[in-house]
Amino acid sequence: MGSTIAITADGRSTRFDAGLYHDDHVAAWRPVVDFVQRQGAKIAVQLGHFGSKGSRSHPNEGLKYLSPDEGGWITKSSSAIAPFNGMSVPQELNHAEIAELQTQYVAAAQRAIRAGFDAVEIHAAHGYLLHQFYSAIINHRTDEYGGSLENRTRFLRETVQAVRQTIPATMPLLVRISAVDYLEEKNAWQLDDSVQLARMLKDSGADVITASAGGFVFLDKAKVFPNYQVPFATRIKQETGVLTAAVGAITEAQQANEILLHEQADLIVIAREHLRNPYFAKDAALALGVTPELPFQYKRAYL
Repeated sequence: MGSTIAITADGRSTRFDAGLYHDDHVAAWRPVVDFVQRQGAKIAVQLGHFGSKGSRSHPNEGLKYLSPDEGGWITKSSSAIAPFNGMSVPQELNHAEIAELQTQYVAAAQRAIRAGFDAVEIHAAHGYLLHQFYSAIINHRTDEYGGSLENRTRFLRETVQAVRQTIPATMPLLVRISAVDYLEEKNAWQLDDSVQLARMLKDSGADVITASAGGFVFLDKAKVFPNYQVPFATRIKQETGVLTAAVGAITEAQQANEILLHEQADLIVIAREHLRNPYFAKDAALALGVTPELPFQYKRAYL
């Protein structure tokens, strides 16, 4: 898994982002998938839509929000609410647009299958579109996609059901959620809500819940420490029985292994440490006493 792959062109963060919203993208992804699988590894695709967090400039240009006149586009969300300073107010999605986006999630999943991916994850965390629906901080709708927790989670649940029906029964389907909003407002999304959502997603066909958090505000760095989000995965796992993936400042092999040994989660998701050290997986294997089975051409350079 890696960064979010957009399901539509206007679902990207920037116009430079990768996607699976066109049939031509299948051929572009296939060499990447083939390479990973030739190494004996599995590869999943993370599908998402940035909603009102999209239409930004290149990271080298500060990720500034761009108007259509500046090369951006009109963003859409659950409500006409701008969750961040400096953002333009998005347009509220109507029912036809919601249905079309669900169709695009399914189409992207089908393209992922054709490209050879081994699993699919729906990204519904970090303030992206699906999170913009289930969090009452952003969702001010009064129709069947707003109001109660059941209504606010409807878009996500329907999307998971639709994707589950289009991919093979044996293909793992993961859903990444923000377990908490990290906001003090009384209508902010909380861990109790995530436990309820996890039960619903399990019934909708999700195999694994990746319990991340936040996305609408920058978290105080004093609250970031090793394993700081692991308790979210643990509680969801214990109270719902669904498999969970743990994230959050997991940077060492033994640290990750202890989470599994203590049954705090079923899967460890490590992102930034892989960016800092592209050999992390091999280093971790050696640290845990496992000799990596590497393709011949890589053994000499690594060992």
